[in-house]
Amino acid sequence: MPLTNEQQRRIERRLRDERERAIQLLNDIVADRSAESQQEETGDLTLMPYHPADLGTDTMDEELDASNATRVSRELTEIDAALDRLYKHPEQFGVCEDTGQEIPVERLDIIPWARTCDQAERTGGR
Repeated sequence: MPLTNEQQRRIERRLRDERERAIQLLNDIVADRSAESQQEETGDLTLMPYHPADLGTDTMDEELDASNATRVSRELTEIDAALDRLYKHPEQFGVCEDTGQEIPVERLDIIPWARTCDQAERTGGR
């Protein structure tokens, strides 16, 4: 049974909210990384770190930010694809791409961009 109009509106609202959250998070990551020099960002008094471990910590922070930005970008891509599916084929939204069965509404409430019934849904690929 396809989603009701109310369920579709609720899912669309969730997708839009999640999209705004993801964009804000990406903007925050970019702003944090570009607004300050490395010296300002780390709170160091000089351009030279006091200890070699400081370089490792700084590098780890940069890599963590890059990893988070990649994850959020992928999530944003999934959200945009879900909105596209919802608008173009609302009667097919909520149908598992692997099995053709309905995705439980409870799952869509939690992960509105879900494409499959599987709880361990793949994040890449399609």
